[in-house]
Amino acid sequence: MTWKAIRLELGRTRDFPNGSASRAYLLRAPLNAEGVIDEQAIRALPEQATVRRLWPSEPDVSGHLTRIGDKWAFVAGRSGDERTVITEMDPLPISEGAMLMLRERGQELPFRVANLRTLG
Repeated sequence: MTWKAIRLELGRTRDFPNGSASRAYLLRAPLNAEGVIDEQAIRALPEQATVRRLWPSEPDVSGHLTRIGDKWAFVAGRSGDERTVITEMDPLPISEGAMLMLRERGQELPFRVANLRTLG
């Protein structure tokens, strides 16, 4: 298991036929040898599994990565029940250049893994 800094950028959509590097998520997550998020590592150090949503037309949103059911969720707010699910993602391998589908506000959006680097 290795902690990684991961940048996801919006892929091609009807509104953005070339994708959009300015619409992105920055994740800090532990990946196992297969590139899948390591749930046990997050349980051990949940405060280190962070997410930041960057959208030019909206304020940045920061939160944490957590497991909800069979999905990974990006949540803002961690005190008690006061948390808001921002985005959901299937537990699939993450590798540079791969495409991932994220569910946000009732729609699925494609995101490309634009950068993946090991944290020291």
